[in-house]
Amino acid sequence: MNLLLDSIAKHVDLTQEEQKIVLAAFESDRYSAKEKVLVEGEICYSSTFVLSGILRNYCIDEQAVEHTVGFATTGWWIADMYSFLSQLPGNSYIEVVEDTMVLKITRATQLKLFDEVPKMERYFRILIERSLVANQQRLMDNLSLPADERYERFCERYSTIKNCLPQKQIASYLGITPEFFSKLKKRLLTAK
Repeated sequence: MNLLLDSIAKHVDLTQEEQKIVLAAFESDRYSAKEKVLVEGEICYSSTFVLSGILRNYCIDEQAVEHTVGFATTGWWIADMYSFLSQLPGNSYIEVVEDTMVLKITRATQLKLFDEVPKMERYFRILIERSLVANQQRLMDNLSLPADERYERFCERYSTIKNCLPQKQIASYLGITPEFFSKLKKRLLTAK
């Protein structure tokens, strides 16, 4: 719980009373590796804050190819944002990469929290703005950078978990095949 309060404190100052209200709004949960937290077509009822472990958000195309949208690790948030905000069925999956402990908040509880602790609306706005900027940069990178540079940026962004992830998932995030990714890594190691 302190990790959540530390994350919030980076953006807004809460009083002791506000901290108690915020903590009461969250439920804790734990998931086992390979468990599906969300499946395409389900409603994403909760936004999830990771206390430990790794979660992956991805979608599957018509050819049954997985496309990794992103990962969330300690101190990060994850949700199918379209589904969470609209409370309509989503189009992505959230899967547990390694055993994970989380805090979850439902959309209804989040909206109530905004009324009770208005600073939390600012906190989530800041997170969404940063996420928007990061996603725009990733889109531009995917459109304009070669795979080796995209991999370097991936390593910077996910430096703490890059060695914990299956190569297939990293390749999926980079938009390349696992075979090409294996050749890319071999080429990069040889170049060093």
